[in-house]
Amino acid sequence: MKTTALKVSALLLTLGLASGCATTGLDEVRATAEAAAADAAAAASAAEAARAAADRAAQAASSAQSTADRALSAASGAQACCDANKEAMERMFQKSMSK
Repeated sequence: MKTTALKVSALLLTLGLASGCATTGLDEVRATAEAAAADAAAAASAAEAARAAADRAAQAASSAQSTADRALSAASGAQACCDANKEAMERMFQKSMSK
């Protein structure tokens, strides 16, 4: 009887220790998974912030291109006016020299 009780006690002790170790391992796995999920959420948040910054940069670049296009148009108009004035002055000079 004592031998059976001793064997049962030893078996229960072994099972208790084994299940305690398994629980600890499971807790470590769970903690690792939760840490990975938190890291993934942080990465997703950083990616979203980067996308928003890229969108703002693209919008600023588009606005800058529009401004540059307007400046080119104004410069082209000014050059055309300058060319017209030059031609008129040359015609006046030629006319005055021919008299």
